[in-house]
Amino acid sequence: MKIGLYFGTFNPIHVGHLIIANHMAEHTDLDQIWMIVTPHNPLKKKSTLLDDYHRLHMVHLATAFYPKIKPSDIEFKLPQPNYTINTLVHLQEKYPENEFSLIMGEDNLKSLHKWKNYEAILEHHSIYVYPRVNSGPENTAFSNHPKIKMIEAPVVEISATFIRNNIKIGKNIRPLLPHDVWEYLDHNNFYKK
Repeated sequence: MKIGLYFGTFNPIHVGHLIIANHMAEHTDLDQIWMIVTPHNPLKKKSTLLDDYHRLHMVHLATAFYPKIKPSDIEFKLPQPNYTINTLVHLQEKYPENEFSLIMGEDNLKSLHKWKNYEAILEHHSIYVYPRVNSGPENTAFSNHPKIKMIEAPVVEISATFIRNNIKIGKNIRPLLPHDVWEYLDHNNFYKK
């Protein structure tokens, strides 16, 4: 099975994440998309980052009706800080029958050369790249790489930061969140302070 790995803090998961994940599931050769919830790095200031399990629960709520999209807490069990290469090696050992690829925005592709062991990632894994409005000119270092797949996907410019900031000042952001996620945030008064 071909699995696309979509990494993020998902703080909170919003409709933009789901649009991209669903597009990758429906319009590429990927069989499933795993939403990899990135745990809190203990060396970084927590500030507005919700507890790992609250964020994982929201991903479960958001993906419940998408059979090709699965939440994953795989990085919760790995040493910190998390490096993508370590997660990929772990997944390949745990699920040798699957082929794992990365899903990332065009903006992240520009900094791929700074990632730990990025050459090994490109040697063993494909990367599916979705467009971003503010990404600027394409990184020519990777534009013709055989493992980089540029995907024509909807350009979604919704940020979790925008959502958190607007919740804090009392704005209605319901259309930007899956209904069950909005209810969970509202019930728990998350991001209001």
